[in-house]
Amino acid sequence: MESFTTLQGIVAPLDLPDVDTDQIIPKQFLKRIERTGFGQFLFYNWRFIDGKEPDPAFEMNAERYKNATILITRANFGCGSSREHAPWALLDYGFRCIIAPSFADIFYNNCFKNGILPVCLSEEQIETIFQKVRKTPGYTLDVNLEKEQITSNDGIDIKIEIDPFRRNSLLKGLDDIALTLEYEEKISEYEGRQSGTPSLAITSNG
Repeated sequence: MESFTTLQGIVAPLDLPDVDTDQIIPKQFLKRIERTGFGQFLFYNWRFIDGKEPDPAFEMNAERYKNATILITRANFGCGSSREHAPWALLDYGFRCIIAPSFADIFYNNCFKNGILPVCLSEEQIETIFQKVRKTPGYTLDVNLEKEQITSNDGIDIKIEIDPFRRNSLLKGLDDIALTLEYEEKISEYEGRQSGTPSLAITSNG
């Protein structure tokens, strides 16, 4: 998993509450077994007309938001089913940070496990950023996970709070498998004791 330390990126708006995981990545695209390739289907029903042409009415389709890496949205983002494909699609599209007043619990946890930083801000702070994003084409934010701070060159300076365990895992790029393998030696010793044989080797593909 790619580590997250700092990010300076264009901000794209999704001005909708209660965006569920089927809206993030519709169920008909969940047939792939790889974690990549889902970005092209992100917000599919909103981004495209009849699944073909980009819908100009969908704000995020505007040229000014091309290459955005930060998504700002409304409350309860990621609700609905627990599909991990939702953060996969967001990450594959290019988003590394999602800012919202609140997230669904499972989606929030899945973001950390896939290298995305979800940030909760107040409704007032979110509204301020929405206004700045719409006022200034190419509007960017600086997200610093080490300092737990979001800043901008026009006066945004917000202290954020991230659970220490999740923050440390994201800074080091450790997903659940990598975290487990940090205890590889102790696991091998335990397995060896249980089998009555010398330590078993645990191999990893990286």
